Amino acid sequence: MAVYQTYINTSALKCIENFNDVGPSVVMASPSGLQSGLSRQPFEIWCSDKKNACVIPGNVVEGTLTKTIINEPKEVTLMNGITASLNMQNCQSVELYFNSEKRLAEKTPEVGETVSGLLVKKTFTYQIMAPDDLHVFSQLSTEYISQRITIAYTGAFDEESEGPAFRVHERLTVKYESEKHISLHWRSDPISDMVSDSVVALVLNISREIPKVVVESEEATKTEEENNKKAEKVIHALLVSLFGENGKLVISVDGNVAHLDKQSGNVESENEGLKERVRVAF
Repeated sequence: MAVYQTYINTSALKCIENFNDVGPSVVMASPSGLQSGLSRQPFEIWCSDKKNACVIPGNVVEGTLTKTIINEPKEVTLMNGITASLNMQNCQSVELYFNSEKRLAEKTPEVGETVSGLLVKKTFTYQIMAPDDLHVFSQLSTEYISQRITIAYTGAFDEESEGPAFRVHERLTVKYESEKHISLHWRSDPISDMVSDSVVALVLNISREIPKVVVESEEATKTEEENNKKAEKVIHALLVSLFGENGKLVISVDGNVAHLDKQSGNVESENEGLKERVRVAF
């Protein structure tokens, strides 16, 4: 209520003659340089009283009265040529800093280097921004899509997992929903989507009757390392039989081809982006 009562008497001032100079008041006027007009007139009346103050909200220009009073002179020349004392105190200046660093602009790209980002059009200009910079340098914001899929699965699940659930490449969460289902949760992006597709394909192939890995009772005594190696060989053989060429997996995305040697883990591709995505996914 106190703030409201302070501003209820606000009015537009057209000339200094209409101003009732009684009691404390604030006058907001232009021009900011105090060259003439409604900003210069009250300044000349109040500049000699130390109880008054002049707030300059912006840059100052050389040759203006504003530039003069910032240097704290003892006197100023009025518009009628008479000299008046300047008793207003020059208070501490307030400086505002803005973060103008853009992630894509931190390094100048070389000729032929691929630049990846979001193309933003504003009026007749275009800018390429990193997704994290979008809300800082534009009025747009980025949103993420959280995806979830439920798959039929009746196999074993790691009982030591919390939830029970576990993470795959720190991108996807696999949760045990019931004895017949598991669910996959991830935040959608090109690499996470590829990881989720690989996990879905793996789970669906494990659930099929063929190929089927039969574990004999006497094999239960084998070490965990041996079992993991056997599972990897079966999965690799399955993937090579479905998508392989000369013992290597062939991955094709938008016309770009990558060859994956699962035994050594080497990935060969002319497209560096696809090469990195395949390496992370596998």
